Amino acid sequence: MIRAGIVGGTGYTGVELLRLLHGHNQVQLSIVTSRTEAGRPVSDLFPSLRGRVDLAYSEPSTDALSRCDVVFFATPNATAMDAVPALLDARVRVVDLSADFRLRDAELFKTWYGVAHRCPGLLAEAVYGLPEVNRERIRGARLVANPGCYPTAVQLGFLPLLEAGLVDGTRLIADAKSGVSGAGRKAAAATAFCEAGDNFKAYGLSGHRHQPEIVQELEAVTGEKVELTFVPHLVPMIRGIHVTLYAELVKEPDELQQVFEARYAREPFVDVMPAGSHPNTASVRGANTLRLACHRPGDGKTVVVLAVEDNLVKGASGQAIQNMNIMFGLDEGEGLSDAAVCP
Repeated sequence: MIRAGIVGGTGYTGVELLRLLHGHNQVQLSIVTSRTEAGRPVSDLFPSLRGRVDLAYSEPSTDALSRCDVVFFATPNATAMDAVPALLDARVRVVDLSADFRLRDAELFKTWYGVAHRCPGLLAEAVYGLPEVNRERIRGARLVANPGCYPTAVQLGFLPLLEAGLVDGTRLIADAKSGVSGAGRKAAAATAFCEAGDNFKAYGLSGHRHQPEIVQELEAVTGEKVELTFVPHLVPMIRGIHVTLYAELVKEPDELQQVFEARYAREPFVDVMPAGSHPNTASVRGANTLRLACHRPGDGKTVVVLAVEDNLVKGASGQAIQNMNIMFGLDEGEGLSDAAVCP
């Protein structure tokens, strides 16, 4: 059994890790930490886990976490970097769900996250945890940087087009929408029900911190310059991401649908829908699936890709477990096989 620990088990990604790991046949949950809730039973805070997770929160302790085989960090940005070096020295493998190790340039991290990176020497080692691109590197990784929710959907939507050299990588547009759980569990006026309900707005037009992550990884795959217009929106739903992606063709594809079907034919968690489909967020709620469809309106030069995912599962905790499965040589779908919740 894999002994797993979770640092920061009171937020939405933390409780989603608890829910999914409970159903994992190869994992024993050993420790769940929270400074604010230390001593409180997990099921007291989250009654949905009564009879399933028989643990109490504890103070973060390097000694206790070092007895785990893998530790997940479901913590705010700029938190994991303080604890990860000691855990790696203790031969614990780490999957970090925050942004601490996603950007390979320490100065770029400081620009977007407002703090100096405190262990920049690990940035080159950290493997970006998008299995559909980096599966082989993830297998041998000590430290995996779990991708952001928007970046997962945007990258998987654009990748087949860019890899095939079909579109202009300097003219990409991502029109992205997320449910309010993407903002986390902390209290904030903008995501309160009275503010977010019956409302719809864009944000981050001056620059969103997921943009450099997306550009960095797309350029790593293509080896060419990528320019992206990324516009995120907040929509009045609890969970889910829908991205509409636009790209300009530079050469005529033989069969656009086949480009996507061939690219993801062996990917267990990417579902390419039939031509003409319109995926919806409800179809992936609670599942580790990214569902997409490609369109070419009027047979013109613009390709439109629609992609949906659950921001807390394939966009966060489910993908983290998918990465753990790869790291430990398990079936990639272990603990992640449940269908989406409907309705």
